[in-house]
Amino acid sequence: MDGDDDIPSLSAETFAALQEFYAEQQKRQEILNKLEADNKLKENILFDENWQLSQFWYDETTVQSLVKVVDRSVGEGGRVALISCPTLFVPVKRQIGDRATVTLLEYDRRFEVHAPDFVFYDYNTPDKLPPEALGSYDLVVADPPFLSEECISKTAQTIKLLANNKIVVCTGAVMKDMVLQLLGLNLCEFQPHHRNNLANEFSCYANFNLDEILR
Repeated sequence: MDGDDDIPSLSAETFAALQEFYAEQQKRQEILNKLEADNKLKENILFDENWQLSQFWYDETTVQSLVKVVDRSVGEGGRVALISCPTLFVPVKRQIGDRATVTLLEYDRRFEVHAPDFVFYDYNTPDKLPPEALGSYDLVVADPPFLSEECISKTAQTIKLLANNKIVVCTGAVMKDMVLQLLGLNLCEFQPHHRNNLANEFSCYANFNLDEILR
């Protein structure tokens, strides 16, 4: 018998999947190389806002405040999920990455450079999540990208699927009643702000005393 007969062959479907995997790896590496060349890897914010995706980055004071909240709310071996708030990933990872797991759930695939801590997330399919993630996060921080009932409702579904304890939601003040109705969160004194001043007033909501941490 010819020795080559013992070598398993890949199906067309498997081969295509492998090609896609290696192409994604190559693309991710190219982005990392460019970020390194531009000396951006040490910055908190790696990419510019994409307004078509309703991206508005937090200002530095807001970032540091939320990092402090995460740091004080998650213990050794804890797990944090960041939904649609990529501004927070790098500083949170720097602060607690040596003692806790930090996962970014995000629609913008530029942030795949953070793999394996990146999970592609589309609020239109709120339950499309890794099975091992369900009910596994001690803290979920979410910033729904759009100020609409549909977006907050579907993001709330995701939050409920992931969270086993603490929840923080940053969104427009106009969504207060929806956040209370869907998640039972309380309005905080702390208010998030953005690098580009937005016309809409933003608020923060939590199911624990977030303001006490920031005092």
